[in-house]
Amino acid sequence: MEGASFGAGRAGGAIDPVDFLKQPQTILRLAAWIFSIVVFGSIVNECYVNKDSQDPELLCIFNENESACSYGIAVGLIAFFGCIFFFVVDLYFQQISSVKDRKRAVLLDLGFSGFLSFLWFVAFCFLANQWQQTTMSTGVLQGADAARAAITFSFFSIIVWVALAVKALQRYRLGTDMSLFATDQFAADPNAAYPGYPTGSGIESTETYQSPPFTETLDANPKGYQVPAY
Repeated sequence: MEGASFGAGRAGGAIDPVDFLKQPQTILRLAAWIFSIVVFGSIVNECYVNKDSQDPELLCIFNENESACSYGIAVGLIAFFGCIFFFVVDLYFQQISSVKDRKRAVLLDLGFSGFLSFLWFVAFCFLANQWQQTTMSTGVLQGADAARAAITFSFFSIIVWVALAVKALQRYRLGTDMSLFATDQFAADPNAAYPGYPTGSGIESTETYQSPPFTETLDANPKGYQVPAY
């Protein structure tokens, strides 16, 4: 792409909504957004249950460990708002004219995606471990499907955020490998020679050549001068 940097074209170019939505990065970000809703929505709505019918206190379904539910909700909310933020960044990325600002945006995306991949990995391991230790009861059985959904989509979220990190890394490498200051007048290769003067059109002129000035034929032996003999 001519004049492109970090995977986007020249600043100020028109944005095609259809092409934007078809981009793998956009699809992955939407998937991560939906998965985060499933995780924290399932925990908030159905993963707090009564231990028994006589006790009105709500307990976390994951082995009655409040930290497990709180962690799952926190990671889900971070991913939810993070997806919205970077979706907007992707939408207006091509409008960023500064190469340094584009680089910062890509590095921020790379760091955030890698960090969320780690958080989701911890969430999956934490929730799965606590669910294995949970004692089944009437209240737990009522929220069992929600607990399994939270664990399953935590695992899916790991895959999606790792893929987003890989896409951000590819964009970063693309930006650093390109010649951002290449123009039509100079070659991209620094070792390439400067372009020469333009040549003719290739059509021979019908005009005849004229002899250059000061080219009169000179007599090798002018009159009145003799070459001395040695």
